[in-house]
Amino acid sequence: MTMSDTPTRRLLVLLASTRTGGNAEALAHAAVAGLPAGVEVRWQRLAALSLPPFEDIRHSGSGHYPPPAGDLAQLLDDTLWATDLLVATPLYWYSLPTPLKLYLDHWSGFLRVPGLDFKARMAGKSIFVLCATSSGDEPHLAQPLVDSLRYSADFLHLRWGGHVLGDGSRPGDVLKDAAAIQAARRLLAG
Repeated sequence: MTMSDTPTRRLLVLLASTRTGGNAEALAHAAVAGLPAGVEVRWQRLAALSLPPFEDIRHSGSGHYPPPAGDLAQLLDDTLWATDLLVATPLYWYSLPTPLKLYLDHWSGFLRVPGLDFKARMAGKSIFVLCATSSGDEPHLAQPLVDSLRYSADFLHLRWGGHVLGDGSRPGDVLKDAAAIQAARRLLAG
């Protein structure tokens, strides 16, 4: 195999916070800074997209979903383009923030778009998670969020690349968590 035959690694960074410039985003920048040369990177701030509410129509009519349009179509294209997904999220009430939950809900629709083959096209991609939490000495409080993403990854046969928890509540706090910043820099390097 020559260098030109080597598949290009493509990373989609999914910023799930409803705040710009927050701790999850700081972790994402640290992770991207640790990438090897040549990795293509796209960023999506989920809260900035005009995503429609998810409607469960699995058991009505044909059960098929129409192809997405607008920002949802772009998000789907970016998701399928990527070889790796990096989810950068704060912990909200021990779970996923609304923009991230909405994105995952739309995966149910993508699975049912005729001809899209979403599950087959997602299989083998890698997913990594960065979570900013203010739980400090109680990292187990982030476990429901991590489990939700891990089970979703398992369902679609994504490779679990790991997760990093960073301690921080106010913007910039996570930068004081040297261990989390170092772990974020190493997370994608492999």
